[in-house]
Amino acid sequence: MAERLAPRARQIVQAARELLEQEGAEALTMRRLAERLGIRAPSLYKHLPDKAAVEAAVIATGLEDVAAALEAALAAARSAGTEPLAALAAAYRAFALAHPHLYRLMTGQPLPRDRLPAGVEARAAAPLLQAAGNQDLARAAWAFAHGMVQLELARRFPPGADLHAAWQEGITALQGRVPARDAAMGGAGPADASRRRPSGPARRA
Repeated sequence: MAERLAPRARQIVQAARELLEQEGAEALTMRRLAERLGIRAPSLYKHLPDKAAVEAAVIATGLEDVAAALEAALAAARSAGTEPLAALAAAYRAFALAHPHLYRLMTGQPLPRDRLPAGVEARAAAPLLQAAGNQDLARAAWAFAHGMVQLELARRFPPGADLHAAWQEGITALQGRVPARDAAMGGAGPADASRRRPSGPARRA
């Protein structure tokens, strides 16, 4: 796992994320990043060894933001006594639509786990795992949400398609599979979540 970044490296990563979000993955090169920062490209390598390290650091910031959004959605759902999976799905979709280039970088390739800060992936997955109550259902819910988002970003749905209704249908079906003892609590408790920490795709929020 990667160590936490030094202040200057964090500034570089923030600039890289802004470049990505504004212009897309093709624009995220070391040369363009250096130009944005007003330095020469070789200076970047003093702080981050290569482009892959930059991308991994940007992905880590995305996972942190997803985690914060999902944690807030889960807490709000529990306070209101509403279905947690629906709240998580809405937060997940909102993040992806607000950050399409970042979302594609985060989910369109194998996750560089060896370059991520310890715990960042697990934190992003924890709200969904708690709401679903078990690892398999969490993975199914993540796959549904990811597929819906990818199709929406690619504009593959027919004109006039009621995506809100499609999301509701999918989440209602998944919510019906949440174990009754967990549904009453709004998902598995923290202790259960730690014992059932997911691996593989479902760990990517």
